[in-house]
Amino acid sequence: MQRREFLTLSSVTAIAILTGCGGGGGDSSNNTENTSSSLTPKNKALPIPNALYGTGTGSSAEPKQYDLTIQSAQHDFFNETDTSTYAVDGSFLGPTLFLRNGENISINYTNNLSEKISMHGHGMHLPAAMDGTAHQEFLPGDTWSAQYQVNQKACTNWYHPHTLHKTAEHVYKGIAGLIIIEDSESDALDLPKRYGEDDIPLVLQDRKFDTNGQIVYNPSNMEIMRGYVGDTFIANRAIEPTFDAEAKEIRFRVLNGANSTVYQLGFSDGRSFKQIATDNAFLETPVSMTRLTLSPAERAEIVVDFSGDINSSLELREYNHGKTFVKINVSKNAQSVTTLPGTLTSLTALGTPVNTRSFSLEGSMGSFTINGQAMDITVINETVPVDQLEEWTITNNMNVDHNFHIHATHFRLVKRNGNTNIAANENGYKDTVYIPAGENVTVQVKMTDYTDATVPYMYHCHFLEHEDNGMMGQFTVV
Repeated sequence: MQRREFLTLSSVTAIAILTGCGGGGGDSSNNTENTSSSLTPKNKALPIPNALYGTGTGSSAEPKQYDLTIQSAQHDFFNETDTSTYAVDGSFLGPTLFLRNGENISINYTNNLSEKISMHGHGMHLPAAMDGTAHQEFLPGDTWSAQYQVNQKACTNWYHPHTLHKTAEHVYKGIAGLIIIEDSESDALDLPKRYGEDDIPLVLQDRKFDTNGQIVYNPSNMEIMRGYVGDTFIANRAIEPTFDAEAKEIRFRVLNGANSTVYQLGFSDGRSFKQIATDNAFLETPVSMTRLTLSPAERAEIVVDFSGDINSSLELREYNHGKTFVKINVSKNAQSVTTLPGTLTSLTALGTPVNTRSFSLEGSMGSFTINGQAMDITVINETVPVDQLEEWTITNNMNVDHNFHIHATHFRLVKRNGNTNIAANENGYKDTVYIPAGENVTVQVKMTDYTDATVPYMYHCHFLEHEDNGMMGQFTVV
């Protein structure tokens, strides 16, 4: 499906003039691209985040424990200098958590920063009090635990801060990591499953650095409006790293971990690949493509067949901005062979909704609203009955791109701009959906299992500068 590229600065400037929105705010030097051009990126193999499987049996009496420390750090993006960062158990980003459906778990976050934070399990189906939003912020020196039973299909999710008005900065400095859920269905599929060898996590991001190699996060009002887009593109905490691949099917679990950049991904030789999963589950059948568009927080699992490519090289590229994420050398013989199945899963059929809701995404320079209301932590914007199938229509009434994320659940996309012909790779369970400027989507959603009349979940744009500046609401499930 053809989608629009991100608006240029000149386009947004014209919009600001027409709407009476002025620029200003922040350091104008932040608008200068290639601030790190004088620095040499460190030549690295693609870093693979450590895998954590938890300690304990996973029973209700002995939940599996995952202990994570959020900390200030130094990371070697460049040869000449170390960069000050935030991280989880390391120097930038965090480990990959492996969970299994049905297990009881406790993810224990210790805050070693000098400021409060919250930690959200993005894509996780869990009670509201365990969601890790601004309602569950915790102070320096404290530990907060998300404790629940894993209750969802195999998928690739992630964790990141959700601190009120600070989410964008916290993620930008390096706090994020993957959550991989497996189940009996994924066990039975003949897919690449050797983590770090033929099952490869890819956390894709972009950053701005100053001439000293330090991360620059000080967006102007214009950059808040259009989203804060960096000039240096990063995969798994490295700039243009190299992955030495086996000559076989390789599975990539791709997260757009950017603050506000829409990525159009493909390979430099134009080869086709198969998408096998979207945000919250496998697709029913693999979908062949040569380009994959992901907005911030969206995930996709893809399988690329390098079987006949021994001793060849190519790149995973980002085509909206003309950048390289990963250099790939097919330099190893296959240690095991997999054959991608033609059928992956069966998803619940769409139903007849019993209620509809509408959400209008709007804003002016530096501030945003949903249905005319900016985020207010004291206000519950919607009350949603449990086990009720609803259709939500979300309309982007602005001339800049947005997307929309709903906590605690997944949804099915049923319309784009009134058209029910949904792209095959979006016809699955999602929790985040891309909504280009001036467009709208309709999704079917049902809240299940958990009710709480007091503690809310969130819905919001996942362009983090938009979220932090008002484009977020709250709902309770009753």
